[in-house]
Amino acid sequence: MQTILLENLRLQPHHRILDLGCGEGRHALAAYWFGPAHHVVAVDLSKSDVETARRRRRDFPQRDPQKYCHIFVADGLQLPFADGSFDVVICSEVLEHIPNYQRMLAEAKRVLAPGGILAISVPRAWPERICWWLSSAYHQVEGGHIRIFHADALCTDIEHLGFRNILQHGAHALHVPYWWLRCLFWSKGADFAPVRWYHRLLVWDLMSRPRLTRFLDALLNPLMGKSVVFYFIKDPT
Repeated sequence: MQTILLENLRLQPHHRILDLGCGEGRHALAAYWFGPAHHVVAVDLSKSDVETARRRRRDFPQRDPQKYCHIFVADGLQLPFADGSFDVVICSEVLEHIPNYQRMLAEAKRVLAPGGILAISVPRAWPERICWWLSSAYHQVEGGHIRIFHADALCTDIEHLGFRNILQHGAHALHVPYWWLRCLFWSKGADFAPVRWYHRLLVWDLMSRPRLTRFLDALLNPLMGKSVVFYFIKDPT
């Protein structure tokens, strides 16, 4: 499941990609398996997520010997890379977890080459506020969301760092009711029947990609996509 779309990253074979806060590796591995770029690096602070991403990488070996995907533990507030090391930096569903998210944005800017692409996604504000209202546990669990971003304000803040916004879209509108159900019945767990049934629908949609749900998702994403996705170009000066 991709939130940030590879086709919007202007990838070339020589590009170097960093997935910052990669989690279990969905964007890094998509870029590695399906994208044209040969060099993919993914980092996360969670050792368990990094191990999961590494296992997933081994599930589908890359047939192109020129490609590689390095996945390892690193602190996004103090990245072990030289200035301008990457042509693309992906940071998906990460900033809402980070107390000092401005520091992470500064690190993303530092390691991104001039003219490079920064792709960021965060939860959309109004569906997220409903989740917080329905369940305090939703955002109080360890590693949970600690803030709600207003999309326009975040976009402006990033542009003030020396970026130019080139594209914005919503993603995963059909996931919003799942999280509302999950929050409404939080104490009953993810196996509670309505939550479990809707999750099965999402898995079926992801695997089958029927036209009806693709149409509904595209129709609703501008208004209620669970995530808002931004693409920026770093000022080349």
